[in-house]
Amino acid sequence: MQILDLLHVSIADQQLYGFAAGQLVLRVPVSTALNGPGEASGSNCTPRGLHQVRARIGEGLPIGAVLRGRRWTGEVWDAELHARFPGRDWILTRILWLSGCEPGRNRLGQVDSFRRYIYLHGTPDSEPMGVPRSHGCVRLRNTDMLELFQRVPVHCAVRIDEAPCPAWATAELS
Repeated sequence: MQILDLLHVSIADQQLYGFAAGQLVLRVPVSTALNGPGEASGSNCTPRGLHQVRARIGEGLPIGAVLRGRRWTGEVWDAELHARFPGRDWILTRILWLSGCEPGRNRLGQVDSFRRYIYLHGTPDSEPMGVPRSHGCVRLRNTDMLELFQRVPVHCAVRIDEAPCPAWATAELS
């Protein structure tokens, strides 16, 4: 299994592309913010630009583990739990917590991605992928999140932008 050194999230494609040594090796559908791209605190938008993985949270937890405040609640998501808490923004399985790398754009002040708690995280399987639905984070299927988590080290670069990536969307994976 190749360790990834760059993740690229295309808001237009609603895809995450993973690279190792310059080669495209992973492609998974995601869901970015319903409110679209944006960096302002409180906007519920997905921040653009260069980020890095600042923390990896959830190692060893079961798939579907419910995380609140970056801690496991002891619950594992299922349809019954979902029905008891309608409208909850479910953060499941694992968290890759992002920190912006561009002061004034996604780092420091009112645009700080880390202080906005912007994550890549798992979400219920009932949530659609490939369409913007999140509150700012990048949502993934739980199985995709597990695979990604195993391959992404702390400080891995994460680029988020609006541009479509047609060549990557159809490219054969290395």
